Amino acid sequence: MSEKLANPAPLGLLGFGMTTILLNLHNAGFYGFDSMIVAMGIAYGGLAQIIAGVAEFRKGNTFGTAAFSSYGLFWLSLVILKLFPSLGWFETPSAEAMAAYFFMWGLFTFIMFFGTLKTNRVLQFVFLSLAVLFWLLTAKELSGLAELGTILGYEGIICGGSAMYLGLAEIINEANGETVFPVFPVES
Repeated sequence: MSEKLANPAPLGLLGFGMTTILLNLHNAGFYGFDSMIVAMGIAYGGLAQIIAGVAEFRKGNTFGTAAFSSYGLFWLSLVILKLFPSLGWFETPSAEAMAAYFFMWGLFTFIMFFGTLKTNRVLQFVFLSLAVLFWLLTAKELSGLAELGTILGYEGIICGGSAMYLGLAEIINEANGETVFPVFPVES
């Protein structure tokens, strides 16, 4: 008897995409940083992506395991970096420390981008735009320029939107048994 497993990628992509959009609406200046962002960072950006990573492990997908688990843990670590100092548990990280944090995530993401080169153009865009987002966050921390926050906010909305598109495309295309929303596969 064979067991068909569901595709966990849409859960991870949607958890990442929606949480990224909501945080970057804040970065773009539409509203303040509040418990909505923290809750999304813990539940959907964090836990949902970790669940997707574990499911990718079950399917034998090393790339999916590393990507979803890592970015799920990124969201949890970002919440900790924001929440713990406000509770008086640790000091607020310096701008230089946050720049190093974002730079390392940008480097990780850029290297992971090379793992997308044989998949599809939308996934490539997600990873490349995410690397750019992390490096814009790095530059904002080092420069202190508020205008950079607005620019990176819009770039983050685009990045998150591309992840949502891919997650929804995978769901809708599978449900219909045909390509309804194209993802532009790389031809070998």
